Amino acid sequence: MLPKQKKSKMRTRTRRSHQRLTPVNYSVCPKCDHAKLPHAACDNCGYLNPDITLKLGKEESS
Repeated sequence: MLPKQKKSKMRTRTRRSHQRLTPVNYSVCPKCDHAKLPHAACDNCGYLNPDITLKLGKEESS
């Protein structure tokens, strides 16, 4: 069956308004000032909190 009436653009967009993408929330590493995810270790220096710093192994390039 076909629709009885055309749905307006506003009605369609209002219905889909909750399907949008949410932006990624970044924070700044206090040690090296690079962007990192909150509550996660820094990818650059391995800093997590003042008591914990992870030792990151550098990848060898061939």
